[in-house]
Amino acid sequence: MARIICFDIETTGFEWTRGDRCIEIGAVELLDGVLTENTFHEYINPEGKIIPPETYMVHKISNAFLEDKPKMSEVAPRFLEFIRDSVIVAHNGFDFDFPFVNFELAKLGLRQIPREQQMDSIVIARNRVFGPKAYTLDALAKWFGISLTARADAHGALIDAEILAKVFLELENTAPAPDINDVIAQQHEALLKQPKIGANFPKRSFPAHEDELENHNKFMEKILAD
Repeated sequence: MARIICFDIETTGFEWTRGDRCIEIGAVELLDGVLTENTFHEYINPEGKIIPPETYMVHKISNAFLEDKPKMSEVAPRFLEFIRDSVIVAHNGFDFDFPFVNFELAKLGLRQIPREQQMDSIVIARNRVFGPKAYTLDALAKWFGISLTARADAHGALIDAEILAKVFLELENTAPAPDINDVIAQQHEALLKQPKIGANFPKRSFPAHEDELENHNKFMEKILAD
């Protein structure tokens, strides 16, 4: 498995193209399938972007708390140094985390996380796990019996990154679902091995019971009488 980084972010909102900012990054390291103590965690000053109440209720991070925190221009180079050329895992990362972070990096003129380094655990889960009613990080953690006690009060990037790492390890130990085309091909092959219509089947008889014959005769008499 080598070195894999699982990370999560908290933001002021969902629309990075409309000015929302990243306000927390948390990342943990998996080394040959083992969760290490090597982590990355920073709160980030959103530089004037207001955190709306509904977003605050999710992560409980306020503008007042972030006033003295470093700006993304200070945090981003350290984050890139931490992840280096490792595979980077995020949950729902293709739709949210990776484009959000890459947008921030592009604004600073820094290298972005290339597609070949990106891995989305929700995509893996949908191809390997059948049973959860949803594929959120919470739902998968509960499915695999991973404790969510640490995030009982609010989401946090480092906490979620650690939960993600544990979920990811479980997913890696789950056999992938068979390809539907392979299943169809196997079924077709099995059908071809069955005897064809017109083959020399052994003769079998299934005589009717006396009560069945009696009911049939009564039914026919009724039809003929009508």
